[in-house]
Amino acid sequence: MEHSSALVNQDAVSDILIVDDHPLYSDALEQALELVFSEAHIRKARTLGAALQEVDDGFAPELVMFDLKLPDVSGISGFVSLRQKLPHAKILVVSSLASFDLVQSLLKEGACGFLPKDTSARGLRAVLADIVAGRTYVPKDFQTPEDCETEQVFDHPKLADLTPQQKRIMQLICRGKPNKQIAYELSLAEATVKAHITALLRRLGVRNRTQAVVMVEGVIASQRGAEPEARAFLMH
Repeated sequence: MEHSSALVNQDAVSDILIVDDHPLYSDALEQALELVFSEAHIRKARTLGAALQEVDDGFAPELVMFDLKLPDVSGISGFVSLRQKLPHAKILVVSSLASFDLVQSLLKEGACGFLPKDTSARGLRAVLADIVAGRTYVPKDFQTPEDCETEQVFDHPKLADLTPQQKRIMQLICRGKPNKQIAYELSLAEATVKAHITALLRRLGVRNRTQAVVMVEGVIASQRGAEPEARAFLMH
């Protein structure tokens, strides 16, 4: 098994809670975490109820590894319940269940990141280094336009008609940049930026910047697809 050389601040984590109902995976995850946080105290829970009981009994983990598919919970409500119990803990969702919308919903509810269950030990260590350093981890497949520089998004028929300059401006809009900042970053006059934005909105058939961002996010979601089970999770 390979291990990354990513540096992890071990002093930042002394207590860890693993919430997963699969003993084999839970045990393997515990062993991987012990290699990263050699002095940490690790507890495991197979249900949401058991995890909440650990907290009620006084266990206050700095890090929680949380699987979405638990026998006593439906949808992301289990995550939300644990987040409310542990408002200051870093909760990293580790799941085989994933979609763009699901991951983004978890992040909005306070997850510090999302980790696919097929991640290697090397990848886990690198992710933990990010999480402990205060960063949020999101796999590239589940990032929003403001997280990534993806050019393939603009190959979609709805966006392909944009000029190269309009595409650059659209990326900056997706990151929430105001016209003045866009003008500075692209070395353009602010009036020129406004003209480009007016033209790109017309080409996209939308009325404002917000609708343009929603369209781009919709294109990303359609390109990635969404598993039926992951979509069902968001209905609970």
